[in-house]
Amino acid sequence: MREAKGAKQETIAHLTNLSGAQVSRIEAGKRRASRSFAETVDNYLEAGGALISLWEDLNKDGHPVPIWFDWPQIEGDAVELTCYQLCVIAGLAQTPAYAKALLKGNEEAVAARLERQKILDQENGPIVTLLVDEQALYRPVGTAETMREQLEHLIALSERSNVTVQVVIGSGEHQGNGSSFVLATMADMSRIAYIETAIRGLTTDDPADLAEVSRVLVDLRNRTLPGDMSRDFIRKVAEERWT
Repeated sequence: MREAKGAKQETIAHLTNLSGAQVSRIEAGKRRASRSFAETVDNYLEAGGALISLWEDLNKDGHPVPIWFDWPQIEGDAVELTCYQLCVIAGLAQTPAYAKALLKGNEEAVAARLERQKILDQENGPIVTLLVDEQALYRPVGTAETMREQLEHLIALSERSNVTVQVVIGSGEHQGNGSSFVLATMADMSRIAYIETAIRGLTTDDPADLAEVSRVLVDLRNRTLPGDMSRDFIRKVAEERWT
């Protein structure tokens, strides 16, 4: 509709008080549009309510989140990823054997998970922080050999310039006991979170949701060991528990 009217993204950006990059991400389905954005653009493009109807359809049933967002695409486009995973090692850091044990030998699912890890090797890939639940270091997945290999892989990842691995000490209650999540920061400094639930993964850029994730992150980081201490801790568990 914008192109048919001959309007530029910069014009839409000016009308909606957003940057051109933000408008581009909304058009590409990488950022959730607000209702006011839909109304303003619908009016300017003389869309007759089509964009408002689309917005209502995408947000029906009270969903403030775009579950239609393609998370692997977001993950690949992010400039920074902060991952926290309850009980097990995060997917981006799993070895093939560990992933295969978790996924009950589903080769297609394992291949998809390993494919996602390629962002760690990209020249302009994201800066990744892995907050590792202490219990994940002790929880058996597969064989003892699988666990030792997985912990050694974590140590190797922690030595990369673009990856930080920190152990979240598991003593006591903390805000991270509710769910696992990944917080993605995009090139325009906007943020999108992926939150795991028992039913499905939830993708959100709702400000209230992001504020809650940030609050949980503060609590988790207060309980993490520094990078060097985390590496030594993981190495000690690998040697004492999984040898």
